[in-house]
Amino acid sequence: MSNAHTLLPQPRLPGRYAIALVCLGNICRSPMADVVLVQRLDDAGLSGLVQVRSSGTGDWHVGNPMDDRAAATLTAAGYDATRHRARQFARSWLDELDLVLVMDGANLDDVGGRSERVMLFGEFDPVTPGTEVPDPYYGGPDGFEEVLQMVERTSVAITAALQRLMDRP
Repeated sequence: MSNAHTLLPQPRLPGRYAIALVCLGNICRSPMADVVLVQRLDDAGLSGLVQVRSSGTGDWHVGNPMDDRAAATLTAAGYDATRHRARQFARSWLDELDLVLVMDGANLDDVGGRSERVMLFGEFDPVTPGTEVPDPYYGGPDGFEEVLQMVERTSVAITAALQRLMDRP
């Protein structure tokens, strides 16, 4: 996705970038995206420059690990899903974050709507730009696999955009 880096807002602090990934309960989509994006950033040598956190707009699962099916999908793909604990998005974070990426339109509304620093995660999807990441919670394993495929390819695009933005080879 050649123009993904143009979607990224400039960092608030030079040499640092802070991203929040947001879904409804912070047990499926946003933690999966968090784990994958953090791994891609680490592989690209950006882990010391880019901070990633995930959260949910609701408080039902605060303190809990991610959904077992999400964790199993990540583990089967070679990721470490053990460290996640759900937390709730705080609007006060908007003043400190460089970018908030939400999984769907309802999440977008819950965090205050689209702005320069708040957008859909799917806007960076190189295959289907602008799409929502479907919530797999009430479905079967295929939904979690679909989410993993989306977050993997989108995390590659986000990482490449961050490399260009942060002037890293």
